[in-house]
Amino acid sequence: MLPRKSIIPEEFAFSPALVSPIPRKPVFRDRVNKARFIAKNGACNLSHKNIREQGRFLQDVVTTLVDLKWRFTMVIFSMTFLCSWLLFAMFWWLVAFAHGDLDYNRKSGVEQCVTHVKSFTSAFLFSIEVQVTIGFGTRMITEQCPTAIAVLILQNIIGLIINAVMLGCIFMKTAQSHRRAETLIFSRHAVIAVRNNRLCFMIRVGDLRKSMIINAVVRLQVVRKTTTPEGEVIPIHQIDVQTESAVAGNSIFLLAPLVISHVIDKDSPLYDLSAMELQCSDLEVIVILEGVVETTGISTQARTSYVTEEIQWGHRFVPIVTEEEGVYSVDYSKFGNTVKVATPRCSARELDEKPSILIQTLQKSELSHQNSLRKRNSMRRNNSMRKSNSMRRNNSALSVPKVQFLTPEGGPNLAVT
Repeated sequence: MLPRKSIIPEEFAFSPALVSPIPRKPVFRDRVNKARFIAKNGACNLSHKNIREQGRFLQDVVTTLVDLKWRFTMVIFSMTFLCSWLLFAMFWWLVAFAHGDLDYNRKSGVEQCVTHVKSFTSAFLFSIEVQVTIGFGTRMITEQCPTAIAVLILQNIIGLIINAVMLGCIFMKTAQSHRRAETLIFSRHAVIAVRNNRLCFMIRVGDLRKSMIINAVVRLQVVRKTTTPEGEVIPIHQIDVQTESAVAGNSIFLLAPLVISHVIDKDSPLYDLSAMELQCSDLEVIVILEGVVETTGISTQARTSYVTEEIQWGHRFVPIVTEEEGVYSVDYSKFGNTVKVATPRCSARELDEKPSILIQTLQKSELSHQNSLRKRNSMRRNNSMRKSNSMRRNNSALSVPKVQFLTPEGGPNLAVT
């Protein structure tokens, strides 16, 4: 979401003079456009190749069916029933063939195992009627064949198992936990600004539904390529990042949109990065929101990530929660809007070493704010004076002139028209 000009006060305008007075040689590196590890919608950008033990997926058939796409699930669902009907149709045909029901020259007094089963087509129809329990009609089992009774029991048991598995898979597929995560939203950009005299990395999370996420937990991870002192290259090095509520176990009460803050201290992987170096780095910040759905009790997880191009240095989120007639209102149109604020461009390490940088930055911000207020007040006074002068000129132009008339006697007569 792009910030709107109408909600950005002029006093928060960032001045180019708000830079670190400490001369520091920036480190420039050619940033390679690498693929992000987690997409903005939470999907993992990972491809599995050369898996030799494919049989492991068949050991967990239910999970495999749930993970498949809908078109494959429906094909498997239909083929499973069709194959079971055909298999038991073959059994019923063999029963009829062994009993001699298919013999057209049989005596009329001998009763059939299954009435009106005289071909494979009729045996297939009878198999469907038995497994789906839609009614036998004219085809029914008699007490002449114990084998037919055993086949009937076996088909009913197998049919119930197939129904339970297939319907369970479809229910699990329609009620997957990631469906609830579609209404958990994150801000499009992350920001870095000063909060409580410390540099902080901040994002905003929100829930669009009124049903809450119970025991919501937010975790941050920084993923980047690192090299160990021994020369080992780790392409995906995951570093846990503590949020501001680390003492409470990162548990949040997600009733309204919240700003999740990470203090950039000496234990943070962002501690040595300045604004310039951040743009040259190839790190990625992954945000994971986990919790339990209040209505179903199913655990859900929502994910997103921020690359360096999506991290705004010197910005903060605008307020979106207001109180209107005794009710707190949330304006989601401003969910991702940010404004510029006075923020040193140096790293958090330099701020800890020289706290005067922050004091000077805040003082310059205050002077800039006062100057902008003076300019705005002077412009208002000038505009009011121009309006008053123009109104005076208009009034003078509209004033009624005096006209002199002469009477027939020659005497002057003054009249106003």
